[in-house]
Amino acid sequence: MSDDIEFKSAEEIKTYQEKRLAEALAYLQAKSPYYRQLFQSYHIQIQKIKHLEDLVKIPFTEKKDLQLFNQDFLCCPKEKIIDYITTSGTLGDPVTFACTEKDLQRLAYNEKKSFECAGLKPGNIVQLMTTMDKRFMAGLAYFLGIREMGASVIRVGNGIPELQWDTIMRLHPDTLMCVPSFILKLIQYAEAHHIDYKNSSVKRIIGIGEGLRNQDFSLNLLGERIREKWDVQLFATYSSTEMGATFSECEYGRGGHVHPELIIVEIIGDDDLPVSDGEAGEIVVTTLGVEGMPLLRFRTGDIASKRVEQCACGRNSYRLTPLIGRKNNMIKLKGTTLYPPAINDVLDNMDYIENYVIEVSTNDAGTDDVLVKIGLRDGVDEAVVKELKDSFRSRIRVAPQVEVLPVEEIHRINYPAKSRKPIKFIDLRKK
Repeated sequence: MSDDIEFKSAEEIKTYQEKRLAEALAYLQAKSPYYRQLFQSYHIQIQKIKHLEDLVKIPFTEKKDLQLFNQDFLCCPKEKIIDYITTSGTLGDPVTFACTEKDLQRLAYNEKKSFECAGLKPGNIVQLMTTMDKRFMAGLAYFLGIREMGASVIRVGNGIPELQWDTIMRLHPDTLMCVPSFILKLIQYAEAHHIDYKNSSVKRIIGIGEGLRNQDFSLNLLGERIREKWDVQLFATYSSTEMGATFSECEYGRGGHVHPELIIVEIIGDDDLPVSDGEAGEIVVTTLGVEGMPLLRFRTGDIASKRVEQCACGRNSYRLTPLIGRKNNMIKLKGTTLYPPAINDVLDNMDYIENYVIEVSTNDAGTDDVLVKIGLRDGVDEAVVKELKDSFRSRIRVAPQVEVLPVEEIHRINYPAKSRKPIKFIDLRKK
């Protein structure tokens, strides 16, 4: 039988996590100025937090706390920090995370497990289409994980289809790791330049940053469009800097597998209490084994649900469904509740759209307005706007406003000077 905790029984996993939770609480009590003060202010005796269900007795940690009291989250001397990372903040400025050598080893272990979940083994060749610079955790984590598992990595970075195809033809990777919508640009470039991509070395694509599946685990419009064009294995992942963890699908594509030795995940409802398994709510995480800046009950803002039945791959650790969206990004459009990923999915499925950005604002009536700005591919006229609105109505029941702008103008919005990720959603609502 495997020694991997993910293959143990649900009861064994819970017992194991409760032991690790006790260790994490003791570490925070001893090392964290922020959590030591929190325990004192709320009269929390950590010895009484014995079970996962007891976590509800502890207040949440939010991103604004990390921003306002950043240094108080550090649990080790600064001399132990060997890598500084930033992630976006709710108050405008980025949030800093500090990683020790132990934290980077944990990252490598996490990514190794995630890649193995997606079927990678020593000898695979992975083309990495994400940045390792600009204080970005993801690219570094992927590199460390691929190295740890004994596979080969090609660090190409993001964008530039010509360079990506040149690398594929020269070095023959079997796996691409990238933002899924970029695959459509790769296919478009290949078709325009007579590259036989269907018979290339690429057999697997691991998607990051965008969803590939619906809540029932069927491929969404983007996933279907990629699969129709290119018969490759598709794997979706979920990760964040704060978690220091990535949850990847296995070959059965039934949700992202959570690694119990690295993280505790709660799904919280609007009443701030855990919801029933299978019910959607906000993902709240407690990191395990982090040395530099561990987090306790951190609200990610992401909406998903837990699946707790055993997966066909044999793992008993719970899985997360594809993200429904971010809690703060929920839109009420003409009486319909939706999240930006649902709009993205329609737009990513349109051959005639080169790029786009979604803007949400508050109208005079105090409700939401949605304006989709699109750039059209060469040779396409604005008559397609009606077709696009019909597609919105058939998929999400309502149609936002649509404005056609030059591709270059949309590109400048998507890629501002300091951005590490494309900006496709802008929230202009009054908070």
